[in-house]
Amino acid sequence: MNYEERDTLGIYKAGTDGGIGHDAGQGPGPALMGAETLIGNDVYSRQAEKLGEVKEIMLDMRSGRISYAVLSFGGFLGMGEKLFAIPWSALALDTMNKRFMLDVDKEQLARAPGFDKDTWPDMANPEWAEGIHAYYGRPMYSM
Repeated sequence: MNYEERDTLGIYKAGTDGGIGHDAGQGPGPALMGAETLIGNDVYSRQAEKLGEVKEIMLDMRSGRISYAVLSFGGFLGMGEKLFAIPWSALALDTMNKRFMLDVDKEQLARAPGFDKDTWPDMANPEWAEGIHAYYGRPMYSM
């Protein structure tokens, strides 16, 4: 499912040219998006491999910034799937295909630090955060 299909509030109302939001002169998207409409969106690699889907968006309550998208990868029907915290800055929104892009391939993601749904890491731990940002080649923002 993509963000237009999840848009129950009409945030991404299509313009007469088929564009959405800012490009169509209506609504806030794609420069400003609703978090609920982004959860469940697919994430693809630059090689057009489906990597998974956004399961959650983690907000830094001190700074008001989005810290991570939690991506599910692998498994079947939710069994055996692994979760990954992806720095928000590592994702790019592909408005043509209405999905996220992540500049890693399946093998890189499979080797990435991940966790299962019953053992979430302490994402507020600066050492953990530094390791995740380093893995994806993204700088940390100041907290």
